[in-house]
Amino acid sequence: MDALPAPDGAPGGAGGGTGGGAGGLWRRRLRHDIRHELGTIIMLASAVAVAEDVGDASRARIEQLLGETRWLDHLLRRLDEGDAADETGTEADRRPPCPERIRVDELTAEVVTGMRLATRHEVCFTGGEAWAHMDPVALWRAVRNVLDNACRVAAGRVDVRVEADQGWIAVQVDDDGPGFGADPAGSDGFGADQGARPGRSAPRGLASLGLGIVHDLVSGHGGSLEIRTCEMGGARVRILLPAAPPPHEPDHRP
Repeated sequence: MDALPAPDGAPGGAGGGTGGGAGGLWRRRLRHDIRHELGTIIMLASAVAVAEDVGDASRARIEQLLGETRWLDHLLRRLDEGDAADETGTEADRRPPCPERIRVDELTAEVVTGMRLATRHEVCFTGGEAWAHMDPVALWRAVRNVLDNACRVAAGRVDVRVEADQGWIAVQVDDDGPGFGADPAGSDGFGADQGARPGRSAPRGLASLGLGIVHDLVSGHGGSLEIRTCEMGGARVRILLPAAPPPHEPDHRP
C-alpha cells in the first residue's frame, strides 16, 4: 500500500476556527465537493434540455438529477453543521456523524449511475452485496471524488468494482488514463507506485485535493486508501473499509 500524507484538514484540529487553519481547510474541501456537484447538476440539466426524446431516457435523466440534488442538500447540511460547530467551539460538536451499517455496493452503483449520465466515457460497474460501517454521506463523497478523478483523466473507460477482500470491503476504480505522476514518487504527492509510466502525468490540483478528501474520510472510519497501476495502464484507486455483517447477522463491533 502506498503511503499517504497525514490528514491535515479535519475539523477540530490545530489551527481550527472560522478564519483559517485546519478548520478553514476542512470548509474549503467541503465546498470543493459542492462545486463539483453543482457542475454535475448543470450537465444533467443541459442533457435534458437538448434531448429529442420525451420517454424513458429523459425520465431517467430527470430522476438522476433529483438524486444529485438530494446529495447536494446533504452536503450543504454538513457545511451548516460545521459552521455551527465553529461558532460553539465545542469539540463534541465537531465529531463526525456516527457510522451506519450501509450497503456499499448499492451506494457505489448509485454514484456510477449518475456519472454515466454526466460523462462521455464508458463506466462499468460490478459488485455483489457488501456491507460496511460508515457515514453514508462520507462514503458518497469518497466514491464520487475517486470516480470524478478517473473520468476526468480516462481515455474512454472506467471500471468500478465492489468486493469483499479478507475482512475488508474494497471499492476499486480503474481507468485507462495516464496514471498518477510523471515519476515513481508521484507528481501529485500521493506516491504513485513504481509501475507508473514516466513522462505521462495526470492533472494536478483538483486530483490531489480530491484524494486528500478521500483519505481523510475513509481513515476516519478505520479504512485506508491505495493507489496503484491497473491492467489498463492507468490508475487503480482502492477504498478499503472494514467489512460489516449483513443485518440478519449479529454485529460484534466493540
